[in-house]
Amino acid sequence: MSQESRHALIEQAIEELEQLKANISGRVCTPGDPHYAREVSAFNMRSRIRPAFVVAAQTPQDVQIAVRFAAAHGLAVGVLSTGHHAFPPQTSHGAVLVTTRTMRTVRVDAATASAHIEAGALWSDVVEPAQRYGLAPLNGSSAGVGVVGYTLGGGLSPVLGRTYGWAADHVRAIDVVTADGELRHVTAQSDPALFWGLRGGGSNLGIVTSLELDLFPVTTFYGGGIFHPAEHAEAVLHAYRQVVENAPDELTVSVALLNFPPIPEVPELLRGRFTVHVRVAYLGSDTEAEELIAPLRAVGAPLADTVGRRGYDTFAEVHQDPTDPAPYEDRSMLLTKLTPEVAASVLKQVGPASGSVVTVLEIRHLAGALSREPRLPSAAGARDAAFLVWGATVGPPEVVDAGTEDMNALLKDLTPWSTGRLYQNFTSRQAVASDVFAPDVLARLQRIKQQYDPQNVFRAHNHNIAPTPVPDAKATVGQECDRTP
Repeated sequence: MSQESRHALIEQAIEELEQLKANISGRVCTPGDPHYAREVSAFNMRSRIRPAFVVAAQTPQDVQIAVRFAAAHGLAVGVLSTGHHAFPPQTSHGAVLVTTRTMRTVRVDAATASAHIEAGALWSDVVEPAQRYGLAPLNGSSAGVGVVGYTLGGGLSPVLGRTYGWAADHVRAIDVVTADGELRHVTAQSDPALFWGLRGGGSNLGIVTSLELDLFPVTTFYGGGIFHPAEHAEAVLHAYRQVVENAPDELTVSVALLNFPPIPEVPELLRGRFTVHVRVAYLGSDTEAEELIAPLRAVGAPLADTVGRRGYDTFAEVHQDPTDPAPYEDRSMLLTKLTPEVAASVLKQVGPASGSVVTVLEIRHLAGALSREPRLPSAAGARDAAFLVWGATVGPPEVVDAGTEDMNALLKDLTPWSTGRLYQNFTSRQAVASDVFAPDVLARLQRIKQQYDPQNVFRAHNHNIAPTPVPDAKATVGQECDRTP
């Protein structure tokens, strides 16, 4: 479609916005509206989201009306909750953006060990009520990340993931608005193909208005962080390799090289200095945990040590992720193994003597339950990876650009150990669907996309999966259903 045709469609849609406003309970915002800037704001402040207009949905019906309106006018649709994940800015230009920030209701069912979670809910909205019943979700490292986007991208829990698997493996049901504006209740029994594709396909197949997720009987864990000075970096990486080599599934340890600038927003311990942060979580006894992480204790005197028995509601204190929006760019790679050569490359490119401005470089141990096929297969997960390397640079444009170059150089060095794919929730702005999905998985997603979104309505603000026409759509759908329990 030409730029002139696109502008014509947008102008026509804007002329009819009053009708849209009259039909929804939420708010419709256009550029210049006082609420527009807030609705398009993202946690990653380098994201420049500029849709033609925004529908701030309050109900699933608002989402339905917005999708039908956009489809009728030939406009792309995207969805936004917290905006931690960065996408190319052009994907939202001229689109209809649906925001779900106000849809945050969470209902915990202790009898079935599950939670019904609306589209805008954050992990903090789920953990607190779940803990009242002695239960925990497969949440990420930050309390402020949106549940739905995290889960549809796979969902990597740094406390429970190696024990129980990807969050997407534990979705029981999904309420989703598809491109035809229908609100569907999707399960493995009702629509196995769509259920398979939504869990991993992100926002490509529809806008999810709520999820039903498994919860697990966890109230405490042994964990926290050990902060080492820069001179311990090489020894910490060596000890880390020892610890994870035969780690039980109940143990998750990651290590991060931190290089924070000397600004007031950074805690004094980390301000303006290079540190090494070991993150520990163990679902067993304190004594067992100490035996398992002993090599990390033997490195030398740390700057700080917060590892100990803690309530699950303190999970965010392990990684200590930032809570305020910031401008950043990130890069990542999935690795098959963590060799001495990998550790040497990390130190060479972003270590304390490198001069790099990369703010954080993290190595996460995967494997365990994350590598096993779940009872209900899905398009999600990085099951052939043993480690995830992720780096981000925060700051003004010139610093971010320099840090991104450093990360590119590191990832080039690590290519021999790469799985060849990326974990969706940690992909960069430049990534495309083929970077995330293996060819057979992508082809299957394209066939499902053809059935549910043949016009590619959901093409904004995501790693887009384009529909692929098939000779016999009915036969293909049947084949998809046969493959998924």
